[in-house]
Amino acid sequence: MVERPVDPKDYTFSGLKDETVGRLPGKVAGQQFIIQDCENCSIYIFDHSATITIDDCVNCQIFLGPIKGSVFFRDCKDCKCIVACQQFRTRDCRKLEVFLCCATQPIIESSTGMKFGCFQYYYPELALQFKDAGLSIFNNTWSDIHDFTPVSGENNWGLLPEDAVVQDYVPLPSSEELKAVRISTDATRSIIPITRGRRQKSSDESCLVVFFAGDYTTANARKLIDEMTGKGFQLVQTKEVSMKAEEAHRVFQQHAPEFIPLLEEGPVVALEFNGDGAVEGCQSTINDVFSGTKVFVSESKASASQDVENFYNFADMQMGM
Repeated sequence: MVERPVDPKDYTFSGLKDETVGRLPGKVAGQQFIIQDCENCSIYIFDHSATITIDDCVNCQIFLGPIKGSVFFRDCKDCKCIVACQQFRTRDCRKLEVFLCCATQPIIESSTGMKFGCFQYYYPELALQFKDAGLSIFNNTWSDIHDFTPVSGENNWGLLPEDAVVQDYVPLPSSEELKAVRISTDATRSIIPITRGRRQKSSDESCLVVFFAGDYTTANARKLIDEMTGKGFQLVQTKEVSMKAEEAHRVFQQHAPEFIPLLEEGPVVALEFNGDGAVEGCQSTINDVFSGTKVFVSESKASASQDVENFYNFADMQMGM
């Protein structure tokens, strides 16, 4: 099969007004994409890409599927977005509201009135697009914003309300072509687990759970999240990261010897749950549901906060945060 040359026009939306446009799964296939000079538009990229730049857009609603590298918003205002990426940056923007999944610390520069929430979206092709973009669904620092140009006494960013409904911000596409994508914005179906991030914790009790690499790691982590959130506990943060033996000693302490052999299989997935009784809740759920699986879970409320701190200190260093 002859590769036809890439035509930049196929990967650009430019100068549009009052339009609904997009790309279906498979149509961008890891290329870079450019969005510029659009006004009052609804734009949907239902595929993975290399990088995306968004320049001079006003009053647009934008969905961007997994981006392997960076997404860069410049000179945009009054836009509502859903974005998954490795790196997120804005410059000279105002009033952007973003449901974000970002593997590294998001950066804003010379930008004001920025609001962030946790990425919440599902369509059948999305999980594979995350894999193709090299992104883990468990590495999402959506609320850990770095403001490059802070102004003393002012806050250039904040978090969206906890009960913010995704479709109120970025409605489902109205065009016939894009309606073919089977979307759900239901929190329980989201490809990315909904985390509290930097929001106030409801309790002083947290619990660390670590799953080790294997065929069912992702499914097991999701199942535990469903079970625990179903019982009223909150998922604070998640992380997928590789560990070495000496790091395991720091995190798992006296239990390290039983877990160290499992580290060679691949990265671990860690979850922090919060709520009164979280430790006991995790322990009983794991005993009931994952009896045959080796899982690290905090032993007591007293040791749990140290477990969480030890693990995330190590993970943040590893991720270069």
